[in-house]
This record gives sequence, structure tokens and C-alpha cells, in this order.
Amino acid sequence: MSAQATPRPGGRSARVQQSVHQAVRDLEAEVGRDALTVPLIATRAGVTPSTVYRRWGDLRALLSDVAVERLRPDAPPADCGSLRADLEAWTVQFAEEMSSTAGRTYIRDTLLGDPEQGNAARCSDYAAEQLKAIGVRAAGRGEAVPDVETLLDVVVAPLMYRILFRPSALSEAYTARLVAAALGRSELSPGA
Repeated sequence: MSAQATPRPGGRSARVQQSVHQAVRDLEAEVGRDALTVPLIATRAGVTPSTVYRRWGDLRALLSDVAVERLRPDAPPADCGSLRADLEAWTVQFAEEMSSTAGRTYIRDTLLGDPEQGNAARCSDYAAEQLKAIGVRAAGRGEAVPDVETLLDVVVAPLMYRILFRPSALSEAYTARLVAAALGRSELSPGA
């Protein structure tokens, strides 16, 4: 079991999480990431360091939790009128956000502070939910839609590799090729 307990929704637990997350964001902006410590964050959040340690275990796990929240999409994917246009717009936006300095930092924090990969799974779920919304909308227009796993494998996985290991190789032409490959597979796959 991870050091991070599953909080109950609402109540004191939610208030503590919100104040600690806000303290991390504020202090990062004020003093820089390298100066962050659990006692400093706890003081800013108005809780004891033991509360932070009990809830998150250590600074790395706390930064992972904060990163996951920062990676959560704040809006549904854009409706550009067709599956291809929706996927291309989403893929470009995803690539831009995740390949930014902040995006890469959040991705690394998510992975480094969560050895059991629960936070990574949450981030994957965010992408899957966005792709599912695009697919549901396209299916409503009568378009053939690849399954979400195909989109994750053919579009998101190569993007994440490039974002983490070859960010200079990202371009809109590259993202368009990924979308075309995913759509080409769905057209070839019966029952996709």
C-alpha cells in the first residue's frame, strides 16, 4: 500500500489537500522548486508537517499528487466538426501542453513520486476520457471511430515518448501523421 491514503471526498481531508496543493503552487512561484520542503509547505498551508507526511509520505509523493491535478484537463476537447479535425486539434494541444517545460516537469513528478504508478494511471485516464469524448461525439455524427486503446497506443504513446525523450522532434506534421495512422487502422479493423 502506498504512503498516500485515499482521502474521503469533502470535509477536512479535501480542505487539507486543497490548502497544501495551493501552498505548493504558491511557494514554487515565490521561492522556486529547489527551496520546497515539507515544513515550509505545511507552514504555508496551516497544517503540521506530520499531517503532510501522514498524507503523502514525502515531498516527492506530494509533488506527484500536485502534478496529477495540474495535468487534469480543465475543459472538454474542442469540437472542430469531424473526428479527424477533433483528434488533430486535441493532439496538437496535448503535445504543446505536455512538451512545455512545466508539462515535462509535471510528467516527471507524476512518475517519480508514485512508484506504484497510481498517479500515472490517473493521467492516462485523463487522456482516455478526452479521447472517449471525441469518439462519442464523432459516433453521434455517424463517423467510424477507433477504440480508445488504439488511440492511446497509436497517438498518445508515441507522443509521450517524444515529449520525454525527443521534444525537438515534435511538430504539427508529426501529430497529424499519428492521427492519420490511428484513423487508418480503424478503417482497416473490422468492429473497431
